Amino acid sequence: MTTGATVWLTGLPSAGKTTIAYELANRLRAEGHLVEVLDGDEIREFLTAGLGFSRADRHTNVQRIGFLADLLARNGVKVLVPVIAPYADSREAVRERHAASGAAYVEVHVATPVEVCSERDVKGLYAKQAAGEISGLTGVDDPYEAPVDPDLRIESQDQTVQESAALVHKLLTERGLA
Repeated sequence: MTTGATVWLTGLPSAGKTTIAYELANRLRAEGHLVEVLDGDEIREFLTAGLGFSRADRHTNVQRIGFLADLLARNGVKVLVPVIAPYADSREAVRERHAASGAAYVEVHVATPVEVCSERDVKGLYAKQAAGEISGLTGVDDPYEAPVDPDLRIESQDQTVQESAALVHKLLTERGLA
C-alpha cells in the first residue's frame, strides 16, 4: 500500500494555497499517487455548511477537515488541504490527531503578505471588506496566527505556482512520502 500523508497548506485568503495544492495534486497523480484535495471552500459548501466564522466555528471546521484528512491519509491517500485555518491551536490539534494515528502530516505556510493577497483578491473579499460589506476577514480585521515553525514556508509572491509546488514535492520526497 502506498504511504498516505496530509499536506496542510495554511495562509491568508488569496495567498495561493489552493492553486499550489492543485498544481501539486496534478504532479503527484502523474507519478501514480492517490490524491485528494480538500478545498476549504468546497468543504464549507458540502460538509460544514452550517458553520459560521466565529472562532468556535472555525475551530470545528478545521477539526472536521483534520479528521477527514487523517482518515484518508491513514488509507494511503496524499491529502492536500488548502485551508486558512487561522488559529495555531486548531492546527496543532490536527497535527496531534495525525501523530496519534501514525499518519504523516506536513504543515506548509503559504506566507504571502496581506498586501499581495489584497492585490490578488481572487474572491473579491478584500474589496468587500474595504467597502464595509463584510467583516471578519482573516488577516485584516480577524486574526491569523502564522505558524511559528512550519515544515515549509513558501513566499508565493516570489515564485511561480510550479516552483511553489516543486518545493512541497521536494519536501515530500525528502520525507519518503512522494
